[in-house]
Amino acid sequence: MSSIEPFCGFGLGLRRTHYADFLDGDVPVDFVEVISENYMVDGGKPLRVLEQVRAKHPVILHGVSMSIGSVCGLNPAYLDRLKRLAERIDPLWISDHLCWTRTSAHNSHDLLPLPLTQEALGVVCENIGRAQDHLGRAMLIENPSSYMTFPQDEMAEWEFISEMAQRTGCYLLLDVNNVYVSACNHGFSTQDYLDGLPLERVRQIHLAGHSPRSDECEIVIDTHDRAVCDEVWALYGRAMARLGPVATMIERDDKIPPLPELMDELELARKVAKQPSRSAAA
Repeated sequence: MSSIEPFCGFGLGLRRTHYADFLDGDVPVDFVEVISENYMVDGGKPLRVLEQVRAKHPVILHGVSMSIGSVCGLNPAYLDRLKRLAERIDPLWISDHLCWTRTSAHNSHDLLPLPLTQEALGVVCENIGRAQDHLGRAMLIENPSSYMTFPQDEMAEWEFISEMAQRTGCYLLLDVNNVYVSACNHGFSTQDYLDGLPLERVRQIHLAGHSPRSDECEIVIDTHDRAVCDEVWALYGRAMARLGPVATMIERDDKIPPLPELMDELELARKVAKQPSRSAAA
């Protein structure tokens, strides 16, 4: 399996709201990321748009439905469609989530949690191996946002991820907001999380906003519907102080603002990355 070389840059998720901006102008980003499933088709406008954007910018394919935690295994038809898209677009890399989304008969269209057990780890590693063999390339796997734990859990999430990367040779997409959300919900230290990861395997970072605790909701929810908060910026700075070259991306999937607002946020990411903080509270 070939290695994934580091790529240092700052990008955005390509969303329909901003198609015209990318097609008609020169958007100053180093790459774009797209939701793979939106383009795993034989034709149509979205795929034509993606091909035109690809002529200007490197593209990352980010999946939400591979379901690497499914005991029933991966869907061969899904892998075939993803491979055809990759051959057409020639992405920087392909990524997906540490979660499950489907059974043999039903797709939940949600990123569902896994028990942190040796049994689940074996399933995940087997599925990642099959996916990487089918695609002919290593993948990036993203740490999830978490709202519950299982009484059967045998290890911390960072230990699970570290073992997963070692066994499969995959790389990591470090979602800094997800680390913060999960730490708030479960009471672990974000410093322990960073310390426990094989940071040399990280090739990309996600930054996003979340819904904080409120009188109506006692947990923090990864909503991607607002700007990155100060605490997540601080955690990003601490992570960047320890990482080599990585790709950083702002995610916004709801209440998507005009492009200039996202570009301002991306510029802040550039500034934090240049002067990363080493001392923010865990």
